[in-house]
Amino acid sequence: MKTFAAVLAALLTTTALGACSPSGSSAGGDADQGKFAGFTQEETKWRQEILASNPLCQSQAEGEKCQGFEVTCKAERDLTAADQANGVSARVVAAMTWNGFDPKFKHAQSGMAVAEFAKGKAGWTRAEHKSVNPESCADL
Repeated sequence: MKTFAAVLAALLTTTALGACSPSGSSAGGDADQGKFAGFTQEETKWRQEILASNPLCQSQAEGEKCQGFEVTCKAERDLTAADQANGVSARVVAAMTWNGFDPKFKHAQSGMAVAEFAKGKAGWTRAEHKSVNPESCADL
């Protein structure tokens, strides 16, 4: 019975992660290659920029480094007529969380960022986005 419960839990986790993915896939790569091709690399760039610039990620001391990065949700947004006129073929909002270290108060602290990605003729661009529900990416 424990094995069945473990398999069921794994299946539910995989299904839930797939629901957050704009392509309906929870796989880490860009196997879909459709309008979301290249998005995984943009998430990696975003993580690297957070590591380089976020105040919670500045310490390099053991036990104070940023870790545990997780994209908690991704959601495709509808394209506007202006988007289509400007060659935008996809819009995605994503939320990312991590564990960092607050240098002012000298304790661990969680961080979160939300970004909106747009794919145009020249590739993906990223801009900050207002707060979203971290599970569904619905605007708050």
